[in-house]
Amino acid sequence: MLGMLGLGVAGVASARYVQGGLESFLGAAADKDPTGLTGLLPNGGGFRYYSVTSSVPDRSAADYRLTVDGLVTRPATYTLDTLRAMPQTRLVRDVQCVTGWRVPGTPFAGVQLSRLLDAAGVRPGAGAVRFTCFDGAYSESLTLEQARRDDVLIALSMQDKPVSHAHGGPVRLYVAPMYFYKSAKWLSGITVTEKVERGYWEERGYDTDAWVGRSNGREDTPTS
Repeated sequence: MLGMLGLGVAGVASARYVQGGLESFLGAAADKDPTGLTGLLPNGGGFRYYSVTSSVPDRSAADYRLTVDGLVTRPATYTLDTLRAMPQTRLVRDVQCVTGWRVPGTPFAGVQLSRLLDAAGVRPGAGAVRFTCFDGAYSESLTLEQARRDDVLIALSMQDKPVSHAHGGPVRLYVAPMYFYKSAKWLSGITVTEKVERGYWEERGYDTDAWVGRSNGREDTPTS
């Protein structure tokens, strides 16, 4: 009995290391898989790994930059350290993918997007925000009203850890009440625009307004 108890304790203690190793393996495999088939494989955390390009470059804390430009009076460039020094907001919500899988109670933390928009000074005539990514292909957009919601973050942590490269780090967008394709990974640019410009998946038929349970023909339980 003591032996079995010891094995149980060892199993619990090692589980997070096994989970971390599995995430690292699947993330690296997906990053180098041009077919996208590894994105169909779940890991213990329930997430899938998927990129629309054959590979994505790494960005370290030293070389990461996030630009804010477009219809603003004060364009800016942020380093990772600058973003980390700003007030952080933590949210715990279910993550819902439009393909059906859900990861419940996932913590995200970062800077509210509205804070960066206020710092930049949005100019009259602006109506939307466009997001670009350093994978060189992905993009997304929100209306200005959506972008200013309290539950839209420039996320620096996920599951109470720094956002990993496989999860879109070091910085990603997190739009809590919408399907996860709106939460662009590998975020590098925020551009204030006159109107919404369709993102990568919207160009391929997904809804531009992606509220969980109220779009894309799905009836999932809302995430917030």
